Amino acid sequence: MTNLSDCLTTDSLSILQLTDLHILANHDTTLLGINTTYYFEAVLAMAFAQHRTFDLILLTGDLAQDAVIDSYQYILDKMNAFGIPCLCLPGNHDDPALMRQVFNTGLISCRKQLVLNDWQIISLNSQIPGSDGGRLAVVEMEFLEGCLRDFQDKHALIAVHHHCLKTNSVWMDTMIIENSDEFLAVIRKYPRVKLILNGHIHQLMDRTMGTVRVLGTPSTCFQFKPESREFGIDTTSPAYRLIQLHADGRLETQVFRLPEPLAGLQMDTAGY
Repeated sequence: MTNLSDCLTTDSLSILQLTDLHILANHDTTLLGINTTYYFEAVLAMAFAQHRTFDLILLTGDLAQDAVIDSYQYILDKMNAFGIPCLCLPGNHDDPALMRQVFNTGLISCRKQLVLNDWQIISLNSQIPGSDGGRLAVVEMEFLEGCLRDFQDKHALIAVHHHCLKTNSVWMDTMIIENSDEFLAVIRKYPRVKLILNGHIHQLMDRTMGTVRVLGTPSTCFQFKPESREFGIDTTSPAYRLIQLHADGRLETQVFRLPEPLAGLQMDTAGY
């Protein structure tokens, strides 16, 4: 297996977050009127054109809309082309077992903990099988606390698909991590937790909880309308998030949006 620490060239870490790809098995088909594969590739190309390289790529759930081998194999092939460590975690549309089967190379994996320089990256599965909502099972909570307890000399980034703080969208917040209070209580015990990073919400979130930054990131395809009582689609463009982690625990982050509008987006829909 590749020693991922050997891939690092500086003390700071540059991380690319991509989330909610919703890749379809047939790349010619569309979801809500748009070609999710096209926009994923466009966002990915923009990220590397603007920043050239990264120390780590985080894919934070809903990688597939069609959770089948072909969808995941396509993502694997794309990620392999860069030769950069990539951690993949499941969302509510994903098949975690199938993901582990496909993403099992030295660089592209579903590893749940990665220690790089002065940081540990912890990936959690918030999926409730058969539901769009989120919950952290006992095994996930135990794993989280074990990582934080055993690596107290490391700053921590926690990546999870579902959100743990409300978005003020009534319909979206029915899918918040059900045991968020328990999750955040564990976080508060460990002052070296610096960042919680999520997907799922298809929109920006940037909140502070004590010394912890909580970030939600737009999708690489369509976005949800912010602060909406009912399901709604927004016209803002797909995006990626760049995160810089420093040895002293500081972090810097910015979201970059594709400069082109979504072509064919269906606005008059009650869901997908």
